[in-house]
Amino acid sequence: MQRVREAQQSVYRFMPPTPQYAWPLINQRLGCEAWIKHENHTPLGAFKIRGTLLYMESLRRSQPDLKGVVAATRGNHGQGVATAARMNGVQCMIVVPHGNSLEKNRAMMAQGAELIEHGQDFQESLEFAQALAAERGFEMVPSFHETLVLGTATYALEFLEAAPPLEVVYVPIGLGSSISGVSAARNALGLKTEVVGVVASQSPSYSLSFSRRQILEAPAATELADGLACRKPNSDAMEIIWQNVSRIIEVSNEEIAQAMRALYYDTHNLAEGAAASSLAAAIRESESNHGKRIGLVLTGGNVDARVFTRVLAGETAV
Repeated sequence: MQRVREAQQSVYRFMPPTPQYAWPLINQRLGCEAWIKHENHTPLGAFKIRGTLLYMESLRRSQPDLKGVVAATRGNHGQGVATAARMNGVQCMIVVPHGNSLEKNRAMMAQGAELIEHGQDFQESLEFAQALAAERGFEMVPSFHETLVLGTATYALEFLEAAPPLEVVYVPIGLGSSISGVSAARNALGLKTEVVGVVASQSPSYSLSFSRRQILEAPAATELADGLACRKPNSDAMEIIWQNVSRIIEVSNEEIAQAMRALYYDTHNLAEGAAASSLAAAIRESESNHGKRIGLVLTGGNVDARVFTRVLAGETAV
């Protein structure tokens, strides 16, 4: 607990705590009291900045002569790495798969990152980034690491302390740092809140690995929820998930698009597909949650305008 509170103070030098609200129209839609943690309200529009700030602080302490950093991403992790690198005067290279979000690419370059497109999915980008880091003598910034989880635990502790007691909380799973941080905060507070993971049905690697108790690869075909597009689960993340998460729900592109529309119409908040998946799962389970108090993590709002325009028009934008 002390480590998380110390980490919060480091994060708060860059940004204030994000809010959590219970929106009346969302409550009507779900038939329960739903509290939303708004990580779309960070300065980068997503939760990733918390962990990357802490990671870069640690890296600079251990490597004063750090030449540069490399990361692979679909967008939000890369924005966090690029921002933290810029703040510390460190060169940054970001690898994204071909066809990545144009607006996320622009945001990373605006933070000073050198952007490289390579591979057809995140896994191919990751493997190329690891080779590039070794070739250049740069530090590879992973997408899952204990320090990154510590960063996500800072928002989870804010959420679980500020909201009334929650019976269940729905958390999107990209590579696993968010749900690991929520689990850590839940355990530290001694709460009985059920932690439920959410993945895209077109990227089911974590769901399959969870149910079969072994690491399994699966196609990562979702474009609408690009932050959930993971072909190969992280083994450390899976260990935490197996020990702390009650179940993982797969939601379709259609359900994600419906949730994106609901968040806009009911709260006037932008949610990227990955972030809206928590509401999509709650809508799916609205009957069993009737009358309960639940939590939804809205992990980010960085959705391309062309995608969001199509979603609002009633399409799934895939």
